[in-house]
Amino acid sequence: MDIRVNLGKRIKEIRLNKKLSQEALAFKSQLNRTYINGIENGRRNVSIINIHKIANALDVSLTELFNSDVFTFK
Repeated sequence: MDIRVNLGKRIKEIRLNKKLSQEALAFKSQLNRTYINGIENGRRNVSIINIHKIANALDVSLTELFNSDVFTFK
């Protein structure tokens, strides 16, 4: 599976666990809601700067963001 899809699934999983809407996450991360939607659906190639903004907005570390069964690094 594409890493963009995996990242999107992980962000969505954390966002839903924290009971945030895409709009709330967009506001907290200072990104556009449609951009967040594109990320969660695996359609965006996200820069590390925006990944960092999203992790901060979700109040998780980058390690925690990428520490999931959805990622298989080889």
